[in-house]
Amino acid sequence: MTDTTKPSTPATAAPASPAPAKTAGNPQGRRKGLTAIAAAVVIGAIAWGGWHWMVARNFQNTDNAYVGGNVVQITPQVGGTVTSIGADDTDFVRPGQLLVQLDAADALVALSQAESQLAQTVRQTRTLYANNAPLIAQVASREADLSRLQAEASRAKEDVDRRRPLLATGAVGQEEFKHTQSQATAAQNAAVAAQAAVRAARAQLDAAEATTKGGSATDYPLVLAAAAKVREAYLSLERTRLISPVQGYVAKRGVQLGQRVAAGSPMMTVVDLNNLWVDANFKESQLADLRIGQKTELIADVYGDKVIYHGTIVGLGAGTGAAFSLLPAQNATGNWIKVVQRVPVRISLASEDLKQHPLRVGLSMEVKVDIQDQNGSSLSTDQRKTPVAQTSLYDAAMPEAEARIAQIIAGKNLAPLTSLPPLSATAVKSINDQAAVAAAPAAPVASDAPAQ
Repeated sequence: MTDTTKPSTPATAAPASPAPAKTAGNPQGRRKGLTAIAAAVVIGAIAWGGWHWMVARNFQNTDNAYVGGNVVQITPQVGGTVTSIGADDTDFVRPGQLLVQLDAADALVALSQAESQLAQTVRQTRTLYANNAPLIAQVASREADLSRLQAEASRAKEDVDRRRPLLATGAVGQEEFKHTQSQATAAQNAAVAAQAAVRAARAQLDAAEATTKGGSATDYPLVLAAAAKVREAYLSLERTRLISPVQGYVAKRGVQLGQRVAAGSPMMTVVDLNNLWVDANFKESQLADLRIGQKTELIADVYGDKVIYHGTIVGLGAGTGAAFSLLPAQNATGNWIKVVQRVPVRISLASEDLKQHPLRVGLSMEVKVDIQDQNGSSLSTDQRKTPVAQTSLYDAAMPEAEARIAQIIAGKNLAPLTSLPPLSATAVKSINDQAAVAAAPAAPVASDAPAQ
């Protein structure tokens, strides 16, 4: 039988032990800690405010800045087949250095044809001028004949007039009078015919002089046109030789040996690393204090904080980057969200800094502008008095072409060119002058210089 009785419980339960009392806090220590924190915050705020008032408010900063430079694209002016490549990527080139040579055979043939046509035109023109002399002599001969015949007609008429009164007295017979009268008529007719011959000779002379009057064989229109063809052919021959217009480094070579290239097709790029600038894109809220001529300090990510570049603001952009983008924003359509715009600011770099620490196009920069000087203008008001860049290397071919044209017009028989001629003394001098200019340090930029 199962026992279902419950076990007995104690009559009284043991009392629970009381919880230990909490340690009382230290109000005085807490107050000191909060006071110290508050004092540190106040001191920090005062220090930051003083730094901002004394230093930070005098500068505008941006890290949206990149190195810019002249990126010269080498493109042919005439089509042809590449026979030689004179420079590769990363190579240093000087002004006038051969970069690419195109096949010159077609240009040599065209030049030979143009020179032959010029020589033939000169000879034909000289023949035209030479034909004027016989026509002038013919006119003089016709005029002499006219004078003689007019004199004979006048004498015959006088004979008739003398015999007419004698006819009534019988001193002159009727037959003699008629014979004299017929002679006078024939002389008058001969004079009229001679006058017509003079007019015809003069008309022939006028027709000949109409094409030659007012000039010489050297400035005859057909000769000038043929000379222009020679210049064109000679320039086409010279343009098969692609030279570097600037001093710099080759980048993006895309041309290959034996490639057939068309006029205007890109072949390589030359970057001038001695003349660089920085395009800093400041927020529109930062532009109010920026002026042309303000000094800047720049830091390149490639060198870090150890290298500081010095520059000068030379111009502010005429619009925001969004305004000149390929697809400008259309804020008048759809939902509109305000986006802070940026305006490019052109900053020139000190040439000495570039020499000591070269930069590359496209590198990131950090810019700090000292805005304490507010004497400059925000937009340039002066016109540029010198070109941004220029070269005379491509003008060297014209004197050589003019020399060959002058010799052909003078009647000399020139042997046709069978190969591309070497650079002339004029071209070599121009190349040396250009190289000297490129090697010279860049002149300091004036504070009122316009943006490039």
